[in-house]
Amino acid sequence: MSRRKLSRRQFVAATALSSAALISAPYLRTAHAAGKLTMGFWDHWVPGANKASTDLVNEWAEKEKVEVTIDYITSQGNKILLTIATEGQSKSGHDIFAMPTWWPHAQADLLEPVNDIMEPLIKQNGAVNGTVQYLGKAGDKWLAVPACIGSQIKGPCSRIDLMKKYAGIDVQEMYPAGSPPKADNWTMDTFLKAAEACHKGGFPFGIGLGETTDSVDTAGAIFQSFGAQLVDAKGNLTIKTDAVRQSLEFYKKLIPFLPPDVAAWDDSNNNKWLISGRGALIMNPPSAWAVAKRDAPQVAEQCWTHGFPAGPKGRFAPFLPYFWSIWNFSKNKQAAKSLLLHLSQPASVEKLVAASGGYDLPAFENLTTLKTWAEEGPPKGTLFHYPNPYNHQTLSIAASPAPPKIAQQIYTQAILTKMCLRYHQGATMEKTLAWAEGECEGYMRS
Repeated sequence: MSRRKLSRRQFVAATALSSAALISAPYLRTAHAAGKLTMGFWDHWVPGANKASTDLVNEWAEKEKVEVTIDYITSQGNKILLTIATEGQSKSGHDIFAMPTWWPHAQADLLEPVNDIMEPLIKQNGAVNGTVQYLGKAGDKWLAVPACIGSQIKGPCSRIDLMKKYAGIDVQEMYPAGSPPKADNWTMDTFLKAAEACHKGGFPFGIGLGETTDSVDTAGAIFQSFGAQLVDAKGNLTIKTDAVRQSLEFYKKLIPFLPPDVAAWDDSNNNKWLISGRGALIMNPPSAWAVAKRDAPQVAEQCWTHGFPAGPKGRFAPFLPYFWSIWNFSKNKQAAKSLLLHLSQPASVEKLVAASGGYDLPAFENLTTLKTWAEEGPPKGTLFHYPNPYNHQTLSIAASPAPPKIAQQIYTQAILTKMCLRYHQGATMEKTLAWAEGECEGYMRS
C-alpha cells in the first residue's frame, strides 16, 4: 500500500477536456467541508490512470479546502479485499473505499447510505444498468456509488483476420465502428461453429475454465443466455432445470475446441493467449489488447472488441463494476459525498476514461458514447462497441439473480465452471446437478 500526500506531489497536466457544472450540494457549500479526507482507491494497472484520479481529487480538494490523502491499493494477492475486511472489522481506516462487485453487500451494515448522491446523479447521467442496482443497492438503500475506475465488461475480443479466414465471420462488419450492431446471426450456435473452425485452423478460442473471475464471468453469461440460474432471486434452488442442462450440454460441445489446459487457467492466461498470437478470440476487457499494442503490435492491429453471442434467452455480457463506498464510521461524510459527486461528473468521467485508454466504464447510460472509445486504436474504432453504446446486450454478473450473499459464494467457489468440467470429464448430468445443488444448499444455510 503506497501512501501519497497529495499536497507534496507534482504531476504532469492531464489532457484538457471539457468541464461540466457540479451538481449542487447545499449541505456542503456553506461550510466547504473543511478538514481531512482519506481514500482507499484501486491501484490501476494502466500507467497514468492513477494520476488522473489524483488530479481530480486535488482539483476538488483545493476548491473545498480539504486536506486529502489517497492510498492506491493493489488487487494483486487480494490485498484490496484484505484491507476491506480489516477496516470493516476494526471500524477504522479510510473515509472512502473502492470496493469491487460483491463487497458493498458483504459490508452493507457498515456503509453510509448514498441515496442523496445517487438520485441526482441518475437524474443527470441517466439510469444505471441492472447489475449495478443488484450489487449496489439493498432494498431502497444505495450502498455505494458506481465507480468508473476499474469497472469493465468482459466481452469478446476477436482477431479480425483469423475469424474471417477460418470462421468466415467479419467482426468489423458485424459490429461496425460508429454504427449499431448487425449481429442477429451472432448466436451461441454460430459461436460454437466458429470455435470449431478456428480450432481446426490451429487458433483455438482462449476461454478459461478455471476458478478465477475471467472463467467464471464467461460461464455466467453463457448460462444466462440459456436462462439458467442455480438459485433464483427469492433464494430458491433452480439447478435441476432444462436451462441448466442446456448450458452444460453447450459447454460439453465447446470444451474440445479450447486449449487443452483451460481447466487450470487463471486471469492472465487468456491475455497471454491472445498476445502470443495463438488464439482467435478471448473474453476480456481491453487490457490484453492494450498490452499487445506495446508487446505485439501486429496482434493488436487485428483485434476487435464486440458483443457477446446471443442464446435462446437473450444476449448477456459480464459486467464487473467497482464502487466507491463511504464507511459509516467515516469522520467526514459530507466531504466524502461531495468528492464522489465531483468524481461522477461527466467531465470527470471523460478524463478517467481517457486516462485508462478506454478500459474504465461508467455505469450511467448517458456516458457510454465518449470519444475515447471511438478514437482508440489500432485499428481505429476497435473499442467502439466495448461500452455497449446501443444497449445491445444485457450487462450481467455470474450467479445472479440469487440473493447477493448467496451469489457471492457461488461465484467465489466457481460452481459454474466446476459443473462444466465435471460433466465434460464424465460425471453424469444428474450427478453433476446433484453436486451443485448440495454446494448451493450449504451456502443458503450459512
